[in-house]
Amino acid sequence: MKTLIVYSSKYGCTKKCSELLKKELKDEVNVVNLNNTKDIDLNKYHKVIIGGSIYIGQIRKEVKEFCSKNLEILKGKKIALFICCMQEGEAIDTTFIQNFPKELIDTAIIKESFGGEFNFFKMNFFERFIVKKIAKVSSDKSNILTENISKFARTINYN
Repeated sequence: MKTLIVYSSKYGCTKKCSELLKKELKDEVNVVNLNNTKDIDLNKYHKVIIGGSIYIGQIRKEVKEFCSKNLEILKGKKIALFICCMQEGEAIDTTFIQNFPKELIDTAIIKESFGGEFNFFKMNFFERFIVKKIAKVSSDKSNILTENISKFARTINYN
């Protein structure tokens, strides 16, 4: 069986998490960055994993467009969803609800947050200002939750 991981990333954390996930999956896996590829033949895949980074509460537009454009096909696949963000707790559930179609959330075999990163070198002035004010972080910070990625992979491998 073939598995597809599609994602969109602004600074590279979601790409990094997608590659970590791929290493733990048993199936043949293709990883596609939606920033570079728009047309994907979903008929080749049994499972589709969709992920994206969250900025100011919103997932990347490429992910939203992919889900919207392919919703009918995706409803017939085994779906899993992940986000990369620095939020915790109940905010994670809210983020999924606000950013993915209800049909995908309801049928997903797993939904998970993989944590996130703040990379000040890659941010513009405004983004650094917002992170400093809202998150109270003033330097690079990585909080990739490898245990969540492993748990996610185990669920995918056994479904």
